[in-house]
Amino acid sequence: MSSTEIEEGNGPVERAKSDRAAKRNLFSRIALFIQQIIAELKKVVTPTRKELINYTLVVIAFVVIMMALVWALDQVFGFVTLFIFGTPLS
Repeated sequence: MSSTEIEEGNGPVERAKSDRAAKRNLFSRIALFIQQIIAELKKVVTPTRKELINYTLVVIAFVVIMMALVWALDQVFGFVTLFIFGTPLS
């Protein structure tokens, strides 16, 4: 599919809209679906190494913060439970 097809409105999405009125057979619908998948995959941008490292560090920092939050809440709830019900049995 060329850029002129997209500019003229002959892309897979436009074809899918126009084909709703005229039912196509199973194989042409599958082919249209695959064309739409390929058109969407062409829009995907692979991150650079620097961006990938940055994204990874952000995810790791977020996970560490969430772990600290869950640990702190666990400590608080444990203290409250111990305060309400008394000393542990062990």
